[in-house]
Amino acid sequence: MINKFLTLTLFAAVFSFMSCSNDDTPTEPIVVVIDGAAIAPEVGGPNEPNQVYVDLSTSTSTAVKRDSWDLGFYSGSDFRVTINGSLYMAVGQLSATDIDAINATTEEVLELQPKVAVGTFDATNTIYVDAPDGTITETAIAEISDEDLDNNVYLLNLGYEIGTETPATGSVAIAGDARGWKKIRILKDGSDYVLQYADLDDTTHKELTISKNTDYNFTYFSFNTESEVLVQPEKTNWDLNFTIFTNEITGYGSYGYSDFITNNVMASAQVYMIDTEVDAFTYETFTLADVVTTNFTTDQRSIGSSWRNGGGPSSLPSLKDNVFYVVNDTDGNLYKLKFLALTNADGERGYPEFIYSLLE
Repeated sequence: MINKFLTLTLFAAVFSFMSCSNDDTPTEPIVVVIDGAAIAPEVGGPNEPNQVYVDLSTSTSTAVKRDSWDLGFYSGSDFRVTINGSLYMAVGQLSATDIDAINATTEEVLELQPKVAVGTFDATNTIYVDAPDGTITETAIAEISDEDLDNNVYLLNLGYEIGTETPATGSVAIAGDARGWKKIRILKDGSDYVLQYADLDDTTHKELTISKNTDYNFTYFSFNTESEVLVQPEKTNWDLNFTIFTNEITGYGSYGYSDFITNNVMASAQVYMIDTEVDAFTYETFTLADVVTTNFTTDQRSIGSSWRNGGGPSSLPSLKDNVFYVVNDTDGNLYKLKFLALTNADGERGYPEFIYSLLE
């Protein structure tokens, strides 16, 4: 299961690792054998401005600003493009194939704009966001076709700026001002993507070729910089992502979640939850022999918001003390993981902390 390992000793076999940046990552990746390692991902407080990628085997984390990217171009065999759900982006297909013929007064644009949004409480609006479970073949943008005429223009809702207000203690202020709209069209050129993009009322568009990089799940693009940007670590170098998330509420459509955690299903990082009030286990006594591999799923929301109680518009959240998780990381290591904190000592949200141990 483990190719290389580093045994760490500190006092009485209790280890505490705080998050570190990419600059702190060892030049030679190692798999760390850990007993009681703790990580506090730098989510950034009640505005939760960061997405934080955590690699359990090296006990490292990488924080990136949520608004540092807009589109992700899939590096696998399919030609798929994802949108930034952490900003509550949404996207709707138009019937046109000429991007320059579309503007803010186009009838189809006017009809779509009220629908292409997160949190409208319309059960059908899930077609405007990517599948929350992470299924790459169910992106809101259809698979890019070899035939140019089959690739339509899309109306892109850029979501919201990162919030800057200071909320009441225990609450969050995630969304700031609306970021506006773009029109986009995506084509193929051999094994590359071709992105066409413009503001809604522009009569000409810009164009950029984006190549796949198989070391990563996606190649990311930012409208702010009009260039490719680095977001996720290499695809096998992260297991969990702490983020704001566009999820789905059955019967009510897409909805935004704070304090959300996804697992890297594209590189086979899988998770399942154990409820100590239901299952005959405790975190302290759980061992490798207790793992049930059939409980793992391919849903990236296996942790999601299930580690906390409440947190909706009318209730402040609290940490669940009756659950822990089993994680199969991208290296094939099995860990048990339990959350220690949702807030800081002052009760401010956006300060998660968890502890985890290698199962042997």
